[in-house]
Amino acid sequence: MNPWRLFRPVAPVNDLDGQVALVTGGGHGIGRETAHAFAARGASVAVVDLDPAAAKKVAAEIGEHRALGIAADVRDSEALRTAVGEVLGRWDRLDVAVANAGVTPVPATVRMGDPADFERVVSVNLFGVLNTAQAVVEPLVQRRGHLVVVASAAAFCPPVGGAAYMVSKAAVEQLGRALRLELAPYGVTATVAYFGVVDTRLARTTLDDDPLGAALDAMLPRPLRRRISARTAAEVIVSAVENRSPRSMAPSAWEPLSWFRGIVNPVLDRVLVRDSRLHALIRDLEDRLLAG
Repeated sequence: MNPWRLFRPVAPVNDLDGQVALVTGGGHGIGRETAHAFAARGASVAVVDLDPAAAKKVAAEIGEHRALGIAADVRDSEALRTAVGEVLGRWDRLDVAVANAGVTPVPATVRMGDPADFERVVSVNLFGVLNTAQAVVEPLVQRRGHLVVVASAAAFCPPVGGAAYMVSKAAVEQLGRALRLELAPYGVTATVAYFGVVDTRLARTTLDDDPLGAALDAMLPRPLRRRISARTAAEVIVSAVENRSPRSMAPSAWEPLSWFRGIVNPVLDRVLVRDSRLHALIRDLEDRLLAG
């Protein structure tokens, strides 16, 4: 039994046919697949991406009578408000928004990492979600709609070699919880979506193409190393919207770690702080950074 079902409302599912959804980071990966999944259920979709060509390509794949490609940087609150204005101008409604856009840091330790890169990651992953939420909130209130913020299982994982990502996703988790509680009086529901490893270009660059990422990935228990496709992640998101679920997680192997993080993480930190393999990886990373 999926324990998150205990939190799902008994009411019938939210029929997406005829609704309007907005997806940030919609030009690639999870965002692209989510846009297609909404369209497959009869929704019209605004595909928002930093890359204008990618946004327009996905809109063209869906069909321009049902989709709109919009270029916007989620770090720019005014650009997002303009994007929402375009959506309202086209369809006069917005029922669903998915704050999906995200980036990963250059592998580095906190000791030796570039503060500007840390700021870039937090700016996109956290403030991008905040900017998106603030841009879409009034139209969602009008429609008693639904908001999805994409966090990550990284929110409760050991923050080694890429702390900016873990920090930003932990903050997104809390922001999503705040939105769910604060928007409830207005009939707006919200999902915090958590994913383990999704087989996207971003994950392959981080975990396969980089020796540190590959080594850290190998240290995970086998069930946690299982990757899901971007399409599977998209289906999880859209299912959460249909059910107005407060949270969703995939793969399900990550759920126990989420439930028991308050017990597991202190023990895990105590073990890892003495782990010679991890010490070697950190030293190798810092040697690489010193070498430029």
